[in-house]
Amino acid sequence: MPKKQFVNTLKPGETVDDVFVLSEKNLAQKKDGKNYLNLTFVDRTGSIKAVLWDNVEDTAEQIAAGDYVMVKGSVSEYRGMLQLVIRTVIRSEAEDFAPADFLPVTTRNIDAMFEKLIQITETLKTPCFYELFKQFWSDADLVRLLKAAPAAKKMHHAYIGGLLEHTLSMAILVDRIAGHYTGVDRDLLLAGAILHDIGKIREFEFTTHIDYTSEGRLLSHIVIGIQIIDEKMRLVKDFPEEQAVLLRHLLVSHHGVRNFGSPEPPKTIEAVLLNHIDEIDSKVKGIREFMASEDPNAAWTSFHKLLDRHFYMGKKS
Repeated sequence: MPKKQFVNTLKPGETVDDVFVLSEKNLAQKKDGKNYLNLTFVDRTGSIKAVLWDNVEDTAEQIAAGDYVMVKGSVSEYRGMLQLVIRTVIRSEAEDFAPADFLPVTTRNIDAMFEKLIQITETLKTPCFYELFKQFWSDADLVRLLKAAPAAKKMHHAYIGGLLEHTLSMAILVDRIAGHYTGVDRDLLLAGAILHDIGKIREFEFTTHIDYTSEGRLLSHIVIGIQIIDEKMRLVKDFPEEQAVLLRHLLVSHHGVRNFGSPEPPKTIEAVLLNHIDEIDSKVKGIREFMASEDPNAAWTSFHKLLDRHFYMGKKS
């Protein structure tokens, strides 16, 4: 069944009658105590909030996050944002729809990006790291997930292939930055850049929509990443303990501070560099994606709540 209506084309006053993926479902209560449903629907072009006022309990029992659902309702505007007011939402069978209509995908060639990443790891001169990546790249299931996983649910690279795109970009930045400073262990930094988010292959599920797995919510990609790296290190004969500890430290510290999820702050030069390289790539990508969603004729974006500012897009001729 071909999809005809996409999130990025919806306008206030428009009637909706099409299939979306339900990504979030929350039961709430009005002031009079009656229940209603807050829903979020997604397709490959974005997401939209929705509300259902009638037949709430029965509907809530019949649909779940991750379901393809047939949605009927109308588009309105609430607090400056588009919102669907739903009349009915009914679960539909997955085999009736094309998954490519519902999950955003990188615009770059996934296989070409992966080949470039392999080429970069082949320049490693430290034997233990070179052998470590041979173990990673020989794991077909891990490679398949790395090629497909997103790097985030919303903020940056939040699409199929996003994790690989983010990882390759960081590896390229390492090559350009590491040689600028004396005393930097380029191979350690490169290994950390490529593996810092490897836990996201299990932190996220990305079949019909992007969301956290139970493992991801309970452990985080940092803990999962340490587990994955330790599994591969055990396959490398006599992996040096100091290099193992330093590589683990890059993972546990790459968010920079404890308030952002790092168990420890960066305590080596390589860890400091990795934190800032990650910040550069994620922030630039996130801001550019935000700009791309704005009015192309405007000089300034709307207010970015998380980053607490407007962004200048330049004078328009």
